[in-house]
Amino acid sequence: MSAAELHPRNAAVAERLREAGIDGEIVLLSDAASTAALAAAALGVEVGAIANSLVFWCDERPLLVMTSGAHRVDTAALAERLGRGAIRRAKAEQVLEATGQVIGGVAPTGHPVRIETIVDEHLSTYPRLWAAVGTAHSVFPLTFEELVRLTGGRVERVD
Repeated sequence: MSAAELHPRNAAVAERLREAGIDGEIVLLSDAASTAALAAAALGVEVGAIANSLVFWCDERPLLVMTSGAHRVDTAALAERLGRGAIRRAKAEQVLEATGQVIGGVAPTGHPVRIETIVDEHLSTYPRLWAAVGTAHSVFPLTFEELVRLTGGRVERVD
């Protein structure tokens, strides 16, 4: 699929993937997959193999948590592990401002500026992960190692 055929948010993410040497092809879904369960069902994979991009607000700035679709983020425990202040869900406008993408389609990359990222250690148990590409109708495959390298993320337990 050429960049001209992609939504502008998808094209920005695709460019970052190329720059990072990640070869997974972007898959456009016929129905929105704005949750891990919907994405897993559309792809025929375990929900845990979906790398959810969740944006939080912590210490006056965004924090991206790439978590397994099988997990909920324990924000209090994560804040303690990181030695940080309270971690709260970002508001929709904060997500858009920080990522250039909307809730339900946030990619691990393609943001206006690099966002501090935490990667759920549980994602390492899956040989292939799937992440959003900037819209709720698009995903791409990658490995755990590629996700960590792509985001520059810190691997942590998040649940």
